Amino acid sequence: MNLSKGYLLALVLLFAYLSWQLVTPFLQFVLGAVLIAFVCYPLQTRLEAYVSPSIAAFALVVLSVVTVIIPFVLVAAVVADEAARLTQDRDPRTVQTDELEAWIEAQTGLEVDLMETVVSSAEQIGTVVFEQTTAWFSVVTHALIGLGVALFLLYYLLKDGDDLLRWLRETTPLPDAVQDDLYGELSDVMWAVLVGHVLIAIIQGVIAGLGLFATDIPNAAFWTFVMVILALIPLIGAFLVWGPAVGYLLLIGDPILAILLAIYSTIVVGLSDDYLRPIVVDRYARLSPAVIIIGVLGGLYAYGIMGLFFGPVLVGGLFATLDVVNDHYDRLGDEP
Repeated sequence: MNLSKGYLLALVLLFAYLSWQLVTPFLQFVLGAVLIAFVCYPLQTRLEAYVSPSIAAFALVVLSVVTVIIPFVLVAAVVADEAARLTQDRDPRTVQTDELEAWIEAQTGLEVDLMETVVSSAEQIGTVVFEQTTAWFSVVTHALIGLGVALFLLYYLLKDGDDLLRWLRETTPLPDAVQDDLYGELSDVMWAVLVGHVLIAIIQGVIAGLGLFATDIPNAAFWTFVMVILALIPLIGAFLVWGPAVGYLLLIGDPILAILLAIYSTIVVGLSDDYLRPIVVDRYARLSPAVIIIGVLGGLYAYGIMGLFFGPVLVGGLFATLDVVNDHYDRLGDEP
């Protein structure tokens, strides 16, 4: 009997490992689908009272594409374009190569032809770019396939969500009371991260970004995105961007705009964090700032962009699970 159990356990671990290998190439897209499905699931249950699960799931997939995926792609494109402009603002025609060549010769005694060097380097770069075309095509293809996987997974997570939850409850070797507490705690942690921190960070970053646009800060879209990311991290926040922006306005001779930006950011952005976050977080699980910091930074390194969401959830989920184990540990051994 023990040998049979060991064999079955080995098979489970083997298939779990092989299945994980299949998921890994599209992990970002799978996590994104799970995240959107979690948010949309309450709407799915309400819509099923009026239409079939298939129609409800399809409608929510379309809604997700329109309200989440397309805006995310557009924002990513704008941010990438702004980031590229940071390194392309210089006009190469303004470079005085003759004076620079003379200075190099005076300092080193070597005669150089910078223009020839630049042309040669450009040819080499062109060769590298041509060679990387296949790699870029592979990246685009992978992204399109991953997006398709995410949409199909989102549809079936919504359509068959009840069956999946029922299967989990039947398969998990835990009493119903323990599972109720465990899933409830994990749901509270998930909503606390999504609504209490991610949503507040987006709102705070966008509010701060409006100040950058109003004062004509260069590359304001890019810096707004940076402030959204920084706002996810407690004790850091958007000040790391709007603070230097105030200094930039002072340096270029716009003290009035600098003062207005400082007042706006301190009052409006600060109040959005001080008042809005506690109101929202009080509805869900309370997460320590340490959990958020470790989850956001560690999740970003471990899981990429989706780690910003799932990192805090995983750390918070660990503490929630430990709480459930502590509450039910004594009775678990007595369960048949």
